Amino acid sequence: MTSEVWVLLAAGVLLVLLAWTGWTLTRLRRLAVRVDRAWAALDAQLRRRVGLAEELTRNHPAALGEQTGARLAAAAAGARASAAGDRELAENALGRELRELPADLPGVPPPLRTDLDGTMTRVALARRFYNDAVRDTRELRGRRVPRWLGLHRSRPLPRYFDIDDRIGNVTKDADGAGRPAR
Repeated sequence: MTSEVWVLLAAGVLLVLLAWTGWTLTRLRRLAVRVDRAWAALDAQLRRRVGLAEELTRNHPAALGEQTGARLAAAAAGARASAAGDRELAENALGRELRELPADLPGVPPPLRTDLDGTMTRVALARRFYNDAVRDTRELRGRRVPRWLGLHRSRPLPRYFDIDDRIGNVTKDADGAGRPAR
């Protein structure tokens, strides 16, 4: 082979590498936007759940009882004021308190209870969408060539948000893992 062929071959390889790098950078940017949007949706649903729990404790203390109301209010306050690292623990505590509420709370308007149940479902879905976006981002950034080239090294690697988001009071016949009992 002549030197011209080698130059053309090297230029072709370089062009393919540049095209692949551009495609990967675009994909990483899109995944970053997807993670940000999914986090915003998850955060909005978590805040909505806290607000509904606070409304329940503030407007319907007789329906909850003194102890349950105090625990729910403390869990809601903890979830609202939690720092970034402690948020998962605080949200788990709030979710646990909400799941332990009886299905029929006397004096609580059905729309509030329905809204709370719906919000808990939306929290579970939003968390799954967020964690899917995090998984895809981590997978692409963890591949060998993007690591070697340092693609998106300046952006922090997103973290999974792991909370127990089982939905309580959906069925009365569920085992401890939230599966229907047989």
